[in-house]
Amino acid sequence: MSTIPATSARDRVLIFDTTLRDGEQCPGATMTLDEKLAVAELLDTMGVDVIEAGFPIASNGDFEAVAEIARRSKRAVIAGLARAIPADIARAGEAVRHARRGRIHTFVSTSPIHLAHQMRKSEDEVVEIILKTVAQARDLVEDVEWSAMDATRTGLDYLCRCVEAAIGAGATTINLPDTVGYATPAEYRAMFEAVRTRVPNADEAVFSVHCHNDLGLAIANSLAGVEGGARQIECTINGIGERAGNAALEEIVMALRTRADALPYETGVETTMLTRASKLVSHATNFPVQFNKAIVGRNAFAHESGIHQDGMLKHAETYEIMTPASVGLAKTSLVMGKHSGRAAFRSKLGELGLHLSDNQFQDVFERFKALADRKKHVYDEDIEALVDENLATAHDRIRLVSLSVIAGTHGPQRATLKLALDGRTVTEEADGNGPVDAVFNAVRALVPHEAGLELYQVHAVTEGTDAQAEVSVRLKDGERTVTARGADPDTLVASAKAYLSALNKLAAAARRLHAQDPAAV
Repeated sequence: MSTIPATSARDRVLIFDTTLRDGEQCPGATMTLDEKLAVAELLDTMGVDVIEAGFPIASNGDFEAVAEIARRSKRAVIAGLARAIPADIARAGEAVRHARRGRIHTFVSTSPIHLAHQMRKSEDEVVEIILKTVAQARDLVEDVEWSAMDATRTGLDYLCRCVEAAIGAGATTINLPDTVGYATPAEYRAMFEAVRTRVPNADEAVFSVHCHNDLGLAIANSLAGVEGGARQIECTINGIGERAGNAALEEIVMALRTRADALPYETGVETTMLTRASKLVSHATNFPVQFNKAIVGRNAFAHESGIHQDGMLKHAETYEIMTPASVGLAKTSLVMGKHSGRAAFRSKLGELGLHLSDNQFQDVFERFKALADRKKHVYDEDIEALVDENLATAHDRIRLVSLSVIAGTHGPQRATLKLALDGRTVTEEADGNGPVDAVFNAVRALVPHEAGLELYQVHAVTEGTDAQAEVSVRLKDGERTVTARGADPDTLVASAKAYLSALNKLAAAARRLHAQDPAAV
């Protein structure tokens, strides 16, 4: 059981990251095993207290990811999610058993609307389920978290009854989530205060918040819950997650650090790693970070207004309440170019917190040299884009060999595309209503599919007319949605890479057998 120093001037708040579980439930955000391992390693290194690594019963892939993360963890508690079903709990226990500190996180619905329409159980029946499944989990691990799904729409009397039962059965952490993002901060704080006051054995467990952002209140509600007595916050990098997402880890951590005068709590997270974590998760999930996103957005420390610029030049604190360095954002340097050697490039990767195997390093270095021949200056962001693309395409069965496009004011535009497809080279020419349409038509001719294009987005990785273009593509095939990216100084080549990456993800997803859809807490 985690202990909280009750008498410290600044109480310790545990950070529970669920990027790899709740975050991955965001449509199109599925990660590969290698991507999950990289994210988990960074979370562990940066001081996250608990990493919810997945939902082991959902699929063999999810089980293997949780088990491997558990084996590799150095500091963090590794949690596996389980419904209040004996088979789920047994599978989660098996997945986390190799962790230095493993946790089973089990949940059951408690609100009247869930009991009537989803559970189809009576209140008494659900209490019996809580007693049996929490006890089963406690027999497998010492660290058991229990969640009351849809707690904020559950009657207080019944919620207290469930919490008392869960703690009595052995739960060491009690999570009262705002599952549908319905609560207001005052209501959420009052709920924690009431439950902790009315439940006789409340002091035997750590209370936790888990807030969804449907009304844009996830951060405010999370902080209100802490003020109400919770000492664990469940959150995700970049706030990714189901529907409108979860409370963002980087916003929670920096709010507690920056406003320590009003919020006398502290975390163990190394804030200088927040920007890198944001970029890693963004590229692993292929979900771009909005430019005006708090803490880690591109514009978070940008100032265009003349009044703001004047104030910044005179004193940074006139318009910045935290420094870019405090979240790991350093000024881009221009030290890399076509004359840079392997040692310098490896050193630069180290500065950026990027660690590659020998084979990965060789591939990325060759791409770097090719890029340096085309660009005068290679920025840190360019190198990060090269590494992310290498990691994303390492196991692709469809690869771009070459592309040429005829475009201009007189159409139709025409693309000639050559692909490596399962070890053989294939070529196609196609017309289109614009060069991008021509490229995608050529792809569809070589790789027939029924997926629809839901998103096509372009932005420059850095400044300048020779900047790399980064293209995001989202495809939907039936109920399956994937998002992918491609980067290249040529926007059309980047477009082709992104489209092919999305098709590779769809093909990989089709090969995976899911036992069932992951559940929401």
